[in-house]
Amino acid sequence: MQIILQQDVENLGKKGELKDVAPGYARNLLIPKGMAVEATPQRLREWKKRQEKEEMLNKQLEEQARDQAEKLKAVELVIAMPAGEGGRLFGSVTPADIADKLSEKGFQVDKKDIEIDGPIKSLGSHTVSVKLHPGIKAEVSISVEQEA
Repeated sequence: MQIILQQDVENLGKKGELKDVAPGYARNLLIPKGMAVEATPQRLREWKKRQEKEEMLNKQLEEQARDQAEKLKAVELVIAMPAGEGGRLFGSVTPADIADKLSEKGFQVDKKDIEIDGPIKSLGSHTVSVKLHPGIKAEVSISVEQEA
């Protein structure tokens, strides 16, 4: 029996997926609890239209992410931090600091999407990775300077 999941079901699938399950499983558990609906011809047409819309939206978002990745490659951020002798920072450069600097340059990036290999605790040039879309990352160059 084919069903369309209305919510995530553990060990079965995610919301919006079309699945083949045993008729008893669908009739006795999934449908009565509102976890799924039977895949009638009408619902299948609606499901296919929804899938096409999601695919189109995903392609647009992917194109925007690729454009933003190209723009981010050209950006070099300068972050001034207090430092002691030998170029060691008193703190460290955090993803939040990087996100703030990027927003000043006009890029809206969530701090959760910024990947740093390790804590940035020294002056100099560093490279961080920014996740823009699944499978699309941009490398951003950061120059850490001593605060005057």
